Amino acid sequence: MNYSIKLVKKNKQATNLWSGGKTTQLAIYPEDADYSKRNFQWRISTADVEVEESLFTHLPGIQRVIMIIDGEMYLEHEGKHSVVLKPFEQDRFEGGWTTRSKGIVKDFNLMLSYGCDGGLTCIQIKKDIQDLVLDATGTAEVFYCVDGMVRVEIGEEEPLFFEKGDTLIIMREHLSEEMSIKFCNKIKKEVSIIRASIID
Repeated sequence: MNYSIKLVKKNKQATNLWSGGKTTQLAIYPEDADYSKRNFQWRISTADVEVEESLFTHLPGIQRVIMIIDGEMYLEHEGKHSVVLKPFEQDRFEGGWTTRSKGIVKDFNLMLSYGCDGGLTCIQIKKDIQDLVLDATGTAEVFYCVDGMVRVEIGEEEPLFFEKGDTLIIMREHLSEEMSIKFCNKIKKEVSIIRASIID
C-alpha cells in the first residue's frame, strides 16, 4: 500500500478573520488549491463563531458537513430543514442553500466538491492503547485533536505526538487492504479526536 503522512502542528496553521469571527484551514486538496478560487476537491477547517447570529458563505456546488466542537448552534437552512447541534453532533447540507446560524460556538467543517464524498466521526480515546482500522475505501483520512495528547503509531513509521489543535493527514493510493493506526493515551482523561474520511 502506498501512503503519505503529514502532521500539521497547531502553530503552522493559517487563521483568517471572517465577518462572524475567525477560521483556521487545517487541510485542503490539492495542496496548491485556493479556497478563495473554489478550486479544491475537499477542504477542512475550524471556525470560531463570535457573533450571536451569522449568515453562511454561499458555496454552490459544495457539499458541507459541520460538527460542533464547543457550544451550541441552531442552524436554519431556508426552505429545507433546521437543527440544533451540541458538541460532536453534525449536520450535512448543500453550500448553495441559504443557511443562517445562531449561537457562539467553535465548529469543524468538511467541504466536498462534486465527485467527492466523505463524513465525520468523533473518536474518544480512553487510557492505554486503542486500535483504529481504516478500511480500503477512503483515499484521505484527516484527524484533528480536540484536546489532550496521544501518541500515534502507524505501521513502521516513527511514533507521532498528536496534541490539541494538531491535524494528521493520511493520503492513500492503490487501496487494496486495511490499514491500522494505534492511539496511545497515557492519562486518565479521554482524548477527543475528530476523523474526516474522504473518498474521491
